[in-house]
Amino acid sequence: MSETPTRPVTTVILVAAGSGQRLGYGMPKAAVPLGGETILMHALRGIVASGVSSQVCVVLPEGDDGLRSLCDAFREELADGGPLLTVVDGGPTRADSVRQGIGALMDGIEAVLVHDAARALTPEGVFHRVVDALAAGAEAVIPAVPVVDTVKTVTPTPAGDHAVAPEMVAGTAARENLRAVQTPQGFRAETLRRAHEAAQELEPAEAAAVTDDAMLVEMTGTNVYVVRGSTQSLKITTPLDLIFAEGLLEGPLGARWVEG
Repeated sequence: MSETPTRPVTTVILVAAGSGQRLGYGMPKAAVPLGGETILMHALRGIVASGVSSQVCVVLPEGDDGLRSLCDAFREELADGGPLLTVVDGGPTRADSVRQGIGALMDGIEAVLVHDAARALTPEGVFHRVVDALAAGAEAVIPAVPVVDTVKTVTPTPAGDHAVAPEMVAGTAARENLRAVQTPQGFRAETLRRAHEAAQELEPAEAAAVTDDAMLVEMTGTNVYVVRGSTQSLKITTPLDLIFAEGLLEGPLGARWVEG
């Protein structure tokens, strides 16, 4: 009988530096209330409950004393019973914020999970599947769910037909090969570090086209593996997303345990 691979010593970089403009609360997204707490606190509690990390590095909007105070209080709540909680300021872009987190990794870290605070209700099982794939030998792994909608590529409508509609269909993607990607995205620490170092040499247009950390790793020629995500791991971006998240929290079993 084969032995279960030893899990790597892991840091979760929790990216919580977003402005939250599309939510319309006039405050950083991480500070927006959700089910009696902030989005940030739900995300932190989910990470700690999963038990996968030795360190949680929270990347906050620069100079946000309110969110820092929340992290300080949570650090005291953890005392000696949880991971090391580190707080750093974010940068002007998401990639810059992740690099700030990479710079704060504690010694001995073997793997890094990059997680969006906006996916505050991600079930524990998703964290475990990502870390288990890293333990089994993957250098990079992402959680994802099948795309249920038909997805079409479009092109601008020719000038003569523009009055009909601004765009027209150019093709239909093969849905069975499509996945909607989520977080946490997991990487061997050196793999992620090398990818971000290489990204700093990209031209501005190339850098702007990068939408997640897995894409940076793909650009280095590293295989990125896929594990099952969760429909519950919705990204809270708009007011409607927040309503859905509130509904999950009010469900009979509580959001984090409805779907693994």
